[in-house]
Amino acid sequence: MKFGKNGSEWFLSAGGETILSGRDDKPVIYVGCGKETVDMYRGNFKIEDYVTERRPLKATGITETAGGAVLDFEGQLEMEIRIKDDLAECYFTCKNPDINRFWFRVDAKKDESCYGCGEQMSYFNLRGRHFPLWTSEPGVGRDKTTYVTWRSDVENGGAGGDYYNTNYPEPTYVSTKHYYLHVDSTAYADFDFRNEEFHELQIWQVPSMIRIEAAPDYLTLLERLSAYFGRQPELPEWVYNGLIVGLQGGNERSFGLLQKTLDHGIKVSGLWCQDWCGKRVTSFGKRLQWDWHFHKEMYPELPKHIEELHKRGIRFLGYINPYLVNDGELYKEGREKGVFATKADGSDYLVDFGEFDCGVVDLTNPEAFEWFKNRVIKECSIDIGIDGWMADFGEYLPTDDIVLHNGVSPMIEHNRWPARWAQCNYEAVKESGRLGEIVYFMRAGGTGNQRYCTLMWAGDQSVDFSIHDGLGTVICAALSSGMIGCGLSHSDIGGYTSLFGNTRTKELFLRWAEMAAFTPVMRTHEGNRPEENFQYYEDEDCMKQLARLVDVYTMLAPYMKTLVAENAKKGIPVQRPMFLHYEDDAACYDLQYQYMLGRDMIVAPVYLSEQTERELYLPEGEWIHLWTGKPYGKGTATVPAPLGDTPVFYRRDSEFAELFAAIGAKHGK
Repeated sequence: MKFGKNGSEWFLSAGGETILSGRDDKPVIYVGCGKETVDMYRGNFKIEDYVTERRPLKATGITETAGGAVLDFEGQLEMEIRIKDDLAECYFTCKNPDINRFWFRVDAKKDESCYGCGEQMSYFNLRGRHFPLWTSEPGVGRDKTTYVTWRSDVENGGAGGDYYNTNYPEPTYVSTKHYYLHVDSTAYADFDFRNEEFHELQIWQVPSMIRIEAAPDYLTLLERLSAYFGRQPELPEWVYNGLIVGLQGGNERSFGLLQKTLDHGIKVSGLWCQDWCGKRVTSFGKRLQWDWHFHKEMYPELPKHIEELHKRGIRFLGYINPYLVNDGELYKEGREKGVFATKADGSDYLVDFGEFDCGVVDLTNPEAFEWFKNRVIKECSIDIGIDGWMADFGEYLPTDDIVLHNGVSPMIEHNRWPARWAQCNYEAVKESGRLGEIVYFMRAGGTGNQRYCTLMWAGDQSVDFSIHDGLGTVICAALSSGMIGCGLSHSDIGGYTSLFGNTRTKELFLRWAEMAAFTPVMRTHEGNRPEENFQYYEDEDCMKQLARLVDVYTMLAPYMKTLVAENAKKGIPVQRPMFLHYEDDAACYDLQYQYMLGRDMIVAPVYLSEQTERELYLPEGEWIHLWTGKPYGKGTATVPAPLGDTPVFYRRDSEFAELFAAIGAKHGK
């Protein structure tokens, strides 16, 4: 990094690329005041801002220092730039307490691409759009032109969502100018990449710091980025043994369908019963009893059954989230201990989660944090033998009339909440000595999840092939989250959300399963309306095809383990954009529906309905089609893609070529 100035003109550059530059007629910083209105309905937020002032600030004083510079902006704020090697940290001191809006302009190029901003579902390359960054329900359909989105908006309080809505936003992006930029703030933000000459980052506070770090190549850049945020631990060995089957309904049904699955030759690594805690039926579908201990009527003697599963080499997974229903046993216990956030008048603050109300465990309160970690996660889950769980939600912290123990505004805590929730799970597992044995998976995220989340899952996709909420979105989700240091991701095979007559088909399930075979974890979900949607265990042919795909996944384990280990050691994601390994190939930068699995495989899932072939791009080298053994060279190729054979290629000179060839020989057609 290099800082330079000429009079009132100044710049920050790296590797010959200008990242920041300002002069009197080219401001870098704007400040102002605004008043927001925030309405939340079941995790969906309507946020509007009324800006009363916005004005540019000139650098009226520039003092170079041994390690950078100090810039004074009209006495309103000060920016100290500290430079060390390829790193620049910009520290801000606000001298005007009335400022609550901050805009920061970063130099851009017309042909530049940007990636990240957390887990984005609709667009991998962020250029040309802006992205409000606020953790929330992502929405149903996420496309204002569709019937499902329109009806969700009208009938469910704006639950349709839009392209930018995500469970996991983060004020971090990676540029093709070989740097990453992170804003150290959890306030509401909006990163705008629409201007050809600059990126404008809006934050609803003056941030404490903006970090910019460069590297000569993308792999080194991600290694440096993940060293800063922290890295995910390796997955437990048992996950590679087969499918995690999502079943529910109590002991008889869940264990009965597990046995049916095994009897059809489907390898199973885990049984996931999300309703281990009981169930509630709402207008949305089957929900859970949010009281996180095993339900003695639905799952009698569950600890004994878990022990029996362990003897068979199968693990058991459950479900928890950081809220407790107000008619449950743990809520009564927690209320006596004062673990919940309150209203300003000291009364209970309850959140409507869809026809039932829950208390918010105040994770800013050290005593509440410890109580939930020890009493709920350790005692109720880990101590009865549970091997993993869905650590759900984290997006729902309200912003109106809620009082938190640490005294911080909920507008600032809201985006921090998922990372606090991740840390609570992480500490429970680590303190139990089970890190590396237990896996919990999360959909909500924020800065800090990289260190504390053992596995991401892409959330509640619709059970369809829609571009903004279907199968294809989980590819984009994995690629974008991988670019900000969360390189272990997976999804509900077959999707989850079924509303307004939109139901899962056999085709969708199998296309999803064939993609999932080439991700770190394979896991099914019956969805929110199990009886109305296709289930694999109801179809003999589907079970036969699923057994084949799971076998492909288990055969791939020696290779997959090396990728997971690389993610833990260097922060290089398992599912990768192709430009990570082919920087000089311009065709690799806008591919969001195909990915590299490590450096040796290319996967191009069939993400649209009724397709029998797939067009994809292959970079330089000789690539072998997994299912036919046919060699291909660089360029665009159209390959057969019958159901069950998602297009997959491997490098001929890979050290794992023999393993890949064996998979093709056994399961090719």
